[in-house]
This record gives sequence, structure tokens and C-alpha cells, in this order.
Amino acid sequence: MLFPSHEFLFYFLPLLLAVYYAVPDRSRRLLLVVGSYFFYGWFDPRMVSLLLVSTVVDYLCGGRIHATNDPRRKKRFLTLSILINLGLLGFFKYFMFANRSLGSLFAVAGVAYPDALLSAQVVLPIGISFFTFQSMSYTIDIYRGKVRPAANLIDFACYIAMFPQLIAGPIVRYSAIADQLRRPVFNTARFYLGLQFFVIGLAKKVLLADNLAPLAEAFYDAESFAVFSSLDVVTATIAYSLQIYFDFSGYSDMAVGLGYFLGYKFPQNFASPYKSASISELWRRWHITLSEWLRDYLYIPLGGSRGPRWAVYRNLGLTMLLGGLWHGANWTYVLWGAWQGLWLMIERPLGGRSVFHRAPRIVQVVWLHVVWSLGWLLFRAADLTASGKIFGRLVAFDLTGSQLLGQSFRLPLVVGVIGLVVAFGFRNSWEISERPTWMKSAGLALLFLLSAIALFGSVVHPFLYFQF
Repeated sequence: MLFPSHEFLFYFLPLLLAVYYAVPDRSRRLLLVVGSYFFYGWFDPRMVSLLLVSTVVDYLCGGRIHATNDPRRKKRFLTLSILINLGLLGFFKYFMFANRSLGSLFAVAGVAYPDALLSAQVVLPIGISFFTFQSMSYTIDIYRGKVRPAANLIDFACYIAMFPQLIAGPIVRYSAIADQLRRPVFNTARFYLGLQFFVIGLAKKVLLADNLAPLAEAFYDAESFAVFSSLDVVTATIAYSLQIYFDFSGYSDMAVGLGYFLGYKFPQNFASPYKSASISELWRRWHITLSEWLRDYLYIPLGGSRGPRWAVYRNLGLTMLLGGLWHGANWTYVLWGAWQGLWLMIERPLGGRSVFHRAPRIVQVVWLHVVWSLGWLLFRAADLTASGKIFGRLVAFDLTGSQLLGQSFRLPLVVGVIGLVVAFGFRNSWEISERPTWMKSAGLALLFLLSAIALFGSVVHPFLYFQF
């Protein structure tokens, strides 16, 4: 069930909110758990058991860690939690990747690889990367003494499965929501905040991201790149850069808005990242909750910024490599992570500033987008072979024509340019505020109307980060 769908907007959400506001406070968390499991099961009912296993394991391990004073027992239960979580994530997300890679190695070595393994198929549970990281942070923070365990299983299940952020984040720490679970806040100002976030996120997704999708797909999903020019590579990559921003930030805005409807304040995941002047700055503004998770649970435990320079570079490189692999089981994601890590290392001696930090900021921003877009080229390519061919078309400097800038793609391109101007022209979250005004309310109503019309008249693409 997608947020921008008739089932969600006109049936699930109104019904759930009506019952949620009507029942007593003590029943709301249980209702939210049941509703969230129904929401998750809509995609694939078989995967509800996986979410339940992860929840029960970490609830029990967290309680055991807190209950004992024996450091060895604490570490034992923490290790059990991490192994089970990473084991589930590793099997469902990386089995097919490892299987294909082994099959290729066996073929190169001239050794037969079992046909049963080659034909094996594992279905990727939607959102597993997000709820696994969120659940792991709970037991790690209890082990570190930063939080106390949840009062009961219902509270913890509500924290893990809450449907607004279950599928694609933001990754919420238990410390950020523990008090809210017991005392959610409902008032007119919060509801209006939620309405702004949700409608703007819906418009980003339906009016911008989904209109840009055909432009990127026509190029990156093509069977051959021979007919495309260098201009097509640039056009498609810019389109994808805009698409993934509006798609993912749109989902995050909707999740934050839904959280406000339910009485919860979630952390924002984006802070106008495309206004950044360096890769280091951009990663403080893009997918903020993942960046902070990688920093706190991977980079710092590896040693962080302590030690000799080579060790700091190693920690940065490993963190971004694993961050790339987190996005999916493909070597293109690993290379994308390496590309990001390389630029973080380049900017490290400059204090996180651009290599052109002495130039006007506009020059720094343009350079940032060149580097960032080259990374998206790696990220979006189907595999390493395709990425090599795409780079080949780019460096050919063939500007003689374009297959993409035809009549059918002019509207998405114009919409994308307008979206880019909007993204640069407004501060964080498009000037969202608690105080309604007549003009802003009318604008929100118009945005929702246009989005609703678009839902009836076009195909809504699944959120890009659902596959990660």
C-alpha cells in the first residue's frame, strides 16, 4: 500500500485516524501496532512474521542486557541481537548477490556451480534495511546505557512497526520517541504541521518525481546505449538526481506528516541538500538519519576521527563502502559508496569544505553537483557493464543530438527544472510553520487537488527507496 494510492489516502488513513482519535489513550498503541502490521502485510503477508521475529528478539535481548550487571552477559545478548538482525538482513538482501558472484567465480575457474543454487530465488522483504537498523540501535543504546528498555512489548512493537516510517525511514532512535510513546501530543498546530509535510511530500512524489521517472528510465533501462549521445547521459542523470531527491524527500516528508497526525514528532531526513557546497556538507543534509546512524554505530566504533590520518581515512572509506552496500546487493552500490568515501577523504584536510572553497559559492555548488551526479550515474546503472558503457558515451563528447529531449519528455524536464528552482529557493522543508495563513492553506489545498488528479490520471511509481 503506497502513501500516494487510493487505498491509503481514501480508505486506510481516514479509517485508522478516525478510530485512533476515538479510542482511549491506553488503546492507541495497540491499534497502531495492528494497523501497522496490516499496512506492512499489504505488500506481502509472508513478511509480517519476519518483522515480528526481529521485534521479539530485540525486545527480549534489550531487556536481558538491561537486567544484568555482568559485562560478559551484556555483550553476549548484544552479540545475539546483532547476529540475528544482520543474519536476517544478510540472507534476504545479499544471498542472491553472493550467489551470483560465486557463480561467476566458479565459471571463470571452470568449475561447475550447482544448478539448484543458480536457480534459487529469495524475495527481498520491503523496508528490511530500515527496520533492522532501527531495531539494532535499540539494543546497542541499551548496552551503552543511553536508554532504558521499553515498558512492554506493545510499546516496542509500536516503535519498530509504526507504519509512517516503517518502509523507508526516517530511522528513528528509541531515545527520540520513548517519552512520546507514553504521551503523544495532539493539538491543532501539530495537525497543521502534519498536513503541510504530508501534502508537500505527496506533491513532490506525484507531481515531480513521477514525472521525471520516464526520462531517467528511458535511458538507464534501455537495452543498448549506442543510440544515445553524451547529452542524453547528462540529461538522464540530472533527471535521476532530481527524481531520487523528490521521491525520497517526498516520502520522508509524508512520514513526518503522518507522525504528527498520530501525535509523534519524527526527525527530518533532508535539509535542502542540493544547496550544499561540498560532499561533506551534503551528507549532513541528505538522508540525515542514515548518516547519523552510520556515524554513531559504525564510523565512531571503528575509531572515528581519532588516531593517525591514515586510520581516519580508513574509517571514512569503510563506512561509506558499507553505506553503499546497505543500499543494495550490487557492485554498483559498492562503487558508489567508494566514490562518496573518496570525496570525503579529499575534503577532510580542508575541514569538509569544497576543493574550490576559495571560489564563489555558486562555483562550489555547481562542482558539487558534477561530483554528486557522477555518483548517481554509478548508482542507477543496472550493473558494472552498463555503468562502463554509460561512462563511455559520456566521455565520447557527442553533442550532435538527443534521443531523450523529444516532445514526450519536455513536460517532465520543465517540471524538474521548476522543482530544482523550488528546492534552491526555499529553506528547510519549504517554509513549513505552525501558524496557518490564508495563502498557504489555499496553496496546500491546490497542491493536494493537483496530486489527487494526478493519482487518477497516471501510473504512480513505487518509492525508489523501497528497493533498498
